[in-house]
Amino acid sequence: MRGVNRVILIGNLGKDPDVQYLEGNIGVAKFSLATTETYKDRSGKLVSQTEWHTVVLWRGLAELAQKYLHKGSLVYIEGRLRTRSWEDKEGNKKFATEVVGDNLIMLDKRGEGHGFSVGNHHDNLEGISNADIPPIGETREDLPF
Repeated sequence: MRGVNRVILIGNLGKDPDVQYLEGNIGVAKFSLATTETYKDRSGKLVSQTEWHTVVLWRGLAELAQKYLHKGSLVYIEGRLRTRSWEDKEGNKKFATEVVGDNLIMLDKRGEGHGFSVGNHHDNLEGISNADIPPIGETREDLPF
């Protein structure tokens, strides 16, 4: 049986996306994403727990992130976990676990951002405009979950 490597996150960007271009003009965006869970402890006190995730977007999604996302943006990210390793200058082995996103939905309200949905990072998204991207409804009730 094959395994499943799927991640779904809804959270806020911790900083503006850092976009770099690799050989062949391939864009890659990286940013931190905070997800916060809230629950009541045994005494009934509300407790918030925040996790930080590193998100990586490639090609057209990287360009859209650069254009539309900013610190504080609320987004839905769907993708997969990837762990990579390298050696630093002192020869120490380092590891990083990242979420490689292949679906992005902006959840900011219209007044706060440019809510739209984009999928499949392999799409050729050059020259895309807001008119080409289907908008998200004005309310949270339109979300599929």
